[in-house]
Amino acid sequence: MRRCAGPLLRLAGRRALPLRHGAAAAFPASFSSSSDGSGGSRAPDTSLFVPVPLKPVGDAAEEDVGAELTRPLDKAEVLKSLNKFYKRKEIQRLGTENGLDARLFHQAFISFRKYIMESSSVSADLHIILNDICCGAGHVDDLFPFFLRHAKQIFPMLDCMDDLRKISDLRLPPNWYPEARAIQRKIIFHAGPTNSGKTYHAIQRFLSAKSGIYCGPLKLLAHEIFQKSNAANVPCDLVTGEERVYANEDARQASHIACTIEMCSTNTPYEVAVIDEIQMIRDPARGWAWTRALLGLSAEEIHVCGEAAAIDLVTELMYTTGEEVEVRNYKRLTPLTVLDYALESLDNLRPGDCIVCFSKNDIYSVSRQVEARGLECAVIYGSLPPGTKLEQAKKFNDPDDPCKILVATDAIGMGLNLCIKRIIFNSIVKPTINEKGEKEIDLITTSQALQIAGRAGRYGSSFKQGEVTTMHRDDLVQLKEILSEPVRPVKAAGLHPTAEQIEMFAYHLPDATLSNLIDIFVSLSQVDGLYFVCNIDDFKFLADMIQHIPLNLRSRYVFCTAPLNRKEPFVCTTLLKFARQFSRNEPLTFDWLCRHTKWPLAPPKNIKELVHLEAVHDVFDLYLWLSYRFMDMFPDAALVRNIQKKLDDIIQIGVCNITKLIRASQSSAASGAAEVVSEDFPLSRTKRDSRMFSDHRGAKSTEPLSVALEVPGESRSRSLKAYRSSTRQEDLKSHGRGSLANRLLREGLLTQEMLRQLESEWQDQHRNGRYGLASKRDDQSSSKETGKKKK
Repeated sequence: MRRCAGPLLRLAGRRALPLRHGAAAAFPASFSSSSDGSGGSRAPDTSLFVPVPLKPVGDAAEEDVGAELTRPLDKAEVLKSLNKFYKRKEIQRLGTENGLDARLFHQAFISFRKYIMESSSVSADLHIILNDICCGAGHVDDLFPFFLRHAKQIFPMLDCMDDLRKISDLRLPPNWYPEARAIQRKIIFHAGPTNSGKTYHAIQRFLSAKSGIYCGPLKLLAHEIFQKSNAANVPCDLVTGEERVYANEDARQASHIACTIEMCSTNTPYEVAVIDEIQMIRDPARGWAWTRALLGLSAEEIHVCGEAAAIDLVTELMYTTGEEVEVRNYKRLTPLTVLDYALESLDNLRPGDCIVCFSKNDIYSVSRQVEARGLECAVIYGSLPPGTKLEQAKKFNDPDDPCKILVATDAIGMGLNLCIKRIIFNSIVKPTINEKGEKEIDLITTSQALQIAGRAGRYGSSFKQGEVTTMHRDDLVQLKEILSEPVRPVKAAGLHPTAEQIEMFAYHLPDATLSNLIDIFVSLSQVDGLYFVCNIDDFKFLADMIQHIPLNLRSRYVFCTAPLNRKEPFVCTTLLKFARQFSRNEPLTFDWLCRHTKWPLAPPKNIKELVHLEAVHDVFDLYLWLSYRFMDMFPDAALVRNIQKKLDDIIQIGVCNITKLIRASQSSAASGAAEVVSEDFPLSRTKRDSRMFSDHRGAKSTEPLSVALEVPGESRSRSLKAYRSSTRQEDLKSHGRGSLANRLLREGLLTQEMLRQLESEWQDQHRNGRYGLASKRDDQSSSKETGKKKK
């Protein structure tokens, strides 16, 4: 006799009412993937929803009440019923209405089936329903409430989606700063190109105010304002992520502060605030810091400095706060001329020249070639410590120093005062990271070109006029086009989830990892057209790296916001060790750090050792950065700062002897200098390839290559002849850097002079058309072959 127990179900528990076939409309949908209480929003990316493991009930479970009330379940019959349940269209529709799209529905069902089939017993109410279905007294649709309950257990976000949407609603950033909204601020936009005096006028107002804050993008800029302010008898503190320097000996806070923009306080009232390089509000990684400063600083006057391209966006943002913007336009103080001829050879260098490269390997290569001509050069690139950069700049600027040539990356674009007569672009393509965190190689933008070119002929220097050109003739035409185009308007301001928002997410999703929390936050976030969510790849990389280490959420968040380059394995490994030691509540002492970094360190003997020293300097920076957030756990900041200064001096020795280091590296590696430091963007190989796709007229040089290809009307076409010309020149240069040339040089079969002569002959032969006809015939023959194949 089959034992059916409908009445007993009501006694067994009222956690879920069985849904009878045909009663689907009576079941309320708790969540819809297409809308929410805010009036409609995009559906979440459910691929980010990681199910919480739910273990089946083992043999050691309590007594099986369901089996006592009915009978033991026939697992074979149960499996048939479950599979029938999964295939029903009505059930799938109900799942969609309750937030389970096809992906989540499938994952939830697999987990639900596994839970039932592998459990020695299930809850009494579920047992009774399953038994009724197997006996023919129930319908498989009656399983839906139990299935939904299980789905919400493994996907807890389904139960709190409305709350999660509210937390991740980023549509009204001005409301995040009540102190700033409580006062009527005066916004003054100082707009102009590099070397126009815009920042100078803003700083003059900063110095004359009773209290003020300067917010800059670089430590070097903050340090410069700190020094200028104190030299003008205006006590000013310096605040960066790694350093606090007080103007007052008793460590009292001064009325003026110069800081990196991430470190500005939105709670302290000031009379005047200066926000420098406002166009960086569009930066994919750091733009959020400019947005926070612009909307949140509590100052009577906000002086914003930067490109005119940001005026419209700043005006629109201030319209949402009810504040007007006064615009003051500035023109360049000294003339800047784009020359009609390229440099073409390093033999044509003159005192005051600066060669700009976009690759460390190009820096090494060019600096060696310069010194091979008997010229002394200074070297500046991004990963050098600030002290080394300043020393190299001082060496180049000193009229009594024999160093008259500078080889640098675009790191010279801001933060350094340099006496440059002529800027020479070694290349006009640059590796970039777009808004999605994807790597691209493209032409430099008009904004970047103007920022770098504008460093020539600085007002007040010994050069009253600036000049700009390129190393290669073919690049000069493109550079002129780039510089003549208008700067693209800044369209949107960056935003970034705060620690408080992530903590609220974690409250609702306690089992999710920090990386997964961030992913879900961005997926659900809503922004209006004036904003975008900044790239969080670096944050997620660190979150995944330290996920296995037991840390509370706030500490984990701080570690993940640490400023480090994830391409440096030594620095990443050190952060991992820092976090592990921190989790054990063991202070990271000076001795521990010295053991880990093998301090003291000797001057570098080759480029590889120089790169390692730069990484160690970054480790010291990381320690200092953490010491201001966890003072008890990183107690020896003063000692670390002392050895960091010594390391800076050691790195300076290496940079001053960089040519010797390159030679040493080449002698120890047959692959040559270009392979000493691996880079993600081998410019020598990709430069000419990128031209085919990236040379486009519409000033869209930061768009992905696929987009450029899809808009043929905006393409900047180059003649086939010009393309072949650049290809041959690049081939020759790559031969000059490659292993064959180096091997011939080492074996004495080829000299530098012979190499230069070969290059000259190659170019002469091309100009005389010897290779043009051959390549033309090759093209014609290849097109004929293609035609034959098509036929």
